[in-house]
Amino acid sequence: MLEFHLKRTGMLVVISAPSGGGKSTILKTLLNEDPTLSYSISATTRTPRENEVDGRDYHFLSTERFKKYIDEDAFYEWAIVHNNYYGTLRKEVDAKLGEGRDVILDIDVQGSLALKADRPESVLIFVLPPSIATLERRLRSRGLDDEEAMQLRLTNARSELRRSPEYDFVIVNRKLDETISKIRTIIESERHRSTRLTLKDALGEVLMTSAALD
Repeated sequence: MLEFHLKRTGMLVVISAPSGGGKSTILKTLLNEDPTLSYSISATTRTPRENEVDGRDYHFLSTERFKKYIDEDAFYEWAIVHNNYYGTLRKEVDAKLGEGRDVILDIDVQGSLALKADRPESVLIFVLPPSIATLERRLRSRGLDDEEAMQLRLTNARSELRRSPEYDFVIVNRKLDETISKIRTIIESERHRSTRLTLKDALGEVLMTSAALD
């Protein structure tokens, strides 16, 4: 009896949320619970915060080196956020995808939409706070910003929220466990999208490829 087998390529999953929107906790939980997910570390020119480690939390680069990477087209996307440069290194993402792993990215709206233009098969998920008031309360409770920086974050958050309809999926983060469950469901469903799969039988004959479905 000939049996069918599905082979899947790795996919890119982007999760965006305003600062203070719970994104870090969501990502940490997803990565801890699903070993098939791999996190791609962003590069940035901002100063490391306390307990942040280069190569674990971010690739911390000088502005000069970051601009050199831009000139070399080393980024899938890059943007200036809160007066600092952030970017996604092609080499790091491609290495993980080449291993057949799903790569999860934590990037802002500007970078996410640039990545989507470059890689249309990417899955973009936007996590909304319950309200701007809730977001402001979360940001102030962290105690990381002075008032000027706080107002900049809130202004940027409002701008990002207006672009959330450009994402594939939008979730309001009212209860963290429910939000994580919904994102898990999205990821699992996308793994079974026909355009990501190659179908073979036991003899190794290719019966269907993603190209044939375009």
